[in-house]
Formats: sequence, C-alpha cells, structure tokens
Amino acid sequence: MRLTDKPGTALKKYQRLESTGLWRGEPDGQRREVVVRMGEATLMLNDPRSGEVVGHWSLPAVRRVNPGVEPALFAPAEDGWEELEIEDPDMAAALMTVAQAVRAARPRPGRLRGVLIGGTVAAILAVAVLVLPRVLVSHAASVVPPAQRAEIGQAALDDMVRLTGAPCDGEFGLPALAALSERIFGPKDTPILYILPQGLMRPAHLPGGLILLPKSLIETDGPEALAGAALAEDVAARASDPMRAILDHAGLRATFDLLTSGRLPEGALAGYGEALVHRPAAAPSDRALIDAFRNAQIPLGPYATWRDPSGTGTAALIEGDPYKGLVATPLIPDTDWIALQSVCAG
Repeated sequence: MRLTDKPGTALKKYQRLESTGLWRGEPDGQRREVVVRMGEATLMLNDPRSGEVVGHWSLPAVRRVNPGVEPALFAPAEDGWEELEIEDPDMAAALMTVAQAVRAARPRPGRLRGVLIGGTVAAILAVAVLVLPRVLVSHAASVVPPAQRAEIGQAALDDMVRLTGAPCDGEFGLPALAALSERIFGPKDTPILYILPQGLMRPAHLPGGLILLPKSLIETDGPEALAGAALAEDVAARASDPMRAILDHAGLRATFDLLTSGRLPEGALAGYGEALVHRPAAAPSDRALIDAFRNAQIPLGPYATWRDPSGTGTAALIEGDPYKGLVATPLIPDTDWIALQSVCAG
C-alpha cells in the first residue's frame, strides 16, 4: 500500500491510497490484477499495464462480503456481480474505514421524512390507545338490542347478589312494587324495581331497565321516598348509559366479542357487583330531577330528605319541589304500601 497525500482529517489521511488487488467483473469471469486507488468518495480500479479504468466504485456502496476471513473480499453493492480481493490488511482496513465514514457523512433527505412518519405513527398509536377504546365501547353500547341488554343486566345482578343477597321477593310485596313502578313510569317500558336486603346503601341501575333500591327505602313513612329514588335513578340511567359502565369493566376484548358474537365471554362481569356498590352515586342535575318529578307528579321533598337528612346537599331540591306545601294524592293505596314493606320478610 502506498500513501501519496499528506495526512489531514480522518478521511484525508486515506486519500489517494493505492494497492494491488484481484478483480472479477463477471460472475464466471477470470480474475485479473488491478491497481486499487482510493479517492474522496470513489474507488478506482486500473489495469496496471495500460492504466485503463476497468472499475469505478462508489465508496458508500462498498461492502465487505467475507468479514473476518482473509484475504478480504469486497463488492460494490450487496447484490453486485463484481468482486475485489485485497491481500493488504492495511488497505482493506482503510477501505472499510473510509467507506463507513463516507456513508455516515452523506446527507440523508429521508431522515426528516422518517421523523415525520415516526411522529405520525406515534400520534396514530396514541389515538388508538386513548380514543379508539372509548369509541368502540360507545359503539357497542349503542347497538346492543334490548333483549341482550336485559340479559346482560341480569348477569350483572347475579354477580351483585354475592354482596347484597338475592332481591327481596315477598309474595305480597312484589305485586305492590310492580304497581308502584307502573304509577311512576307508566304502563309502557316500565323499569323493573328490585329491593336488595343488604350491602346497597344507595340506588343503582343496570342495563335492561333494572333499578336497584336499598331496603332502607321501604322503612320510611310512605312510598314517596322509594318512588322518588326510583325516578331519580331512571333519570341517571337515561343520562349515562349503564351499558358503557358494564363494557368498561368487561374490557376491550370482551367488548369486541360482544360485537362479533352477540355475547359477553364467561367471567366478563366478575366483580362488577362490588365495583357498582362502591361507585359514587349518579348525580343528575337538580333541574333534571325537578322536571322529572313534576312530569311524574311525585313530590320531591321525601326523596331529597332521605338522600340527605341534614338537607345541606339537597336544599335546592327541597326548595324546588313542585308539590311543596301541597297535599299529594297517594301514589298507591295504603294496603299496597303495607304489602310492599313486607317484600323482604319472606
């Protein structure tokens, strides 16, 4: 190897390096001796007798095809036919050093594009993680048919009874409870009211028109507080679809299964009862409650007082009671109320 330039930078010290090598220009061609000359960005292969240029390689494209094996064997590209064998280890090392340095120094217009594409992909993934699950849950909740919603609501209630006990089903109380529900909501699409004997401290609701009420509501002086609690929970259910809470608990995979097969997988609702019992109470606006009680012709004061005996948190409801100071018509006959109070007795 011969160095014909003075050393300068890390690349310049290798400029104009020369050595001999064996070059093959075709896959089945004979190898011939050449003079290898290294420039700033090219590798020249010359006939040693005539000086004719037989090969002109781009340094950034040069690859060693037999790393760790001597003599070194190079090619002008990963899929090129040409080969160059160099026995001089210093020349081989210099060739690799310069080729790598030139590749690293070349401008890369695709780098900014890569950054932009990477940022776009990251944004899409963020949307997929943060937005799509909510979209999927919302869509699934909106397309579940009424019969399936009722089935899912009953399955959630089955999980809940582990904590609350089975809904009260006294022989004389259930007809009275059904009569009260019809008085509150009318004969069409009437929700199903359940009185739970323990563990439930506030009203709750499930898909399929199921309203769960604590036993303490039948221990009041009249049916007004019980009716008000049922009506308020129906307002809450209409404001926030209970299917969404069910699907949030079940998870994305279960939600996808529901969309594709029409059923939630077994075990998807395990633990939902406990989550529902400990979830903060739904809070419809005071205006929504006042309007609902006015339309149903139910006094609001008894429910507001049951919800907050101190009156501190329900002062606006008590003040806005559309039947405040009036003698309301009984919601159900006294005999029905007495029967309803016995619904948890057996």
